[in-house]
Amino acid sequence: MSTQKTPPMVPLHGLTEAIHISEADVPFVETGNGTSMQLLQVDLNQGLWVVKTRMPGGQEVPKHYHTGSVFAVTIQGEWYYKEYPEYVSSPGSYLYEPAGSVHTLMTPKDQKGITETWFAIYGANVNVDENGDVVSMTDAQSILAVYRALCEAQGLSSDKVIVNGEQPAS
Repeated sequence: MSTQKTPPMVPLHGLTEAIHISEADVPFVETGNGTSMQLLQVDLNQGLWVVKTRMPGGQEVPKHYHTGSVFAVTIQGEWYYKEYPEYVSSPGSYLYEPAGSVHTLMTPKDQKGITETWFAIYGANVNVDENGDVVSMTDAQSILAVYRALCEAQGLSSDKVIVNGEQPAS
């Protein structure tokens, strides 16, 4: 019989406290065409960005792919990919996108109200044209810079965004 003690299963070092922000702590910022976003968390070390988006009916996000996995939960409204119109994401729907999946996000033209979706995105969002040529890219670092600039321009605070797993400013 071994007398060696088993190591504890609870982490002893590092960030061990949960971090909580309320919806009111982090503002939605207008990004154009009736669309807005709320950046909740950015982990620059892992290339992760967590964002909620709100889009009116008839919106089309440029054709793109991701360099990492994407996880999405639809909160309100509906959306689908132009390339896969049979898969409509509605409230409560969960979507997993593997890296490299090419698609064009759309909201129904006849939709009343907004579509609100929560996304956790690893890596970059790479926008491409019809020939597959890269036209722009968004990653954790650039979305944080854009969000902060939009907050400042709209007179809002971005102080509560969780960055690199650190407690937001109080």
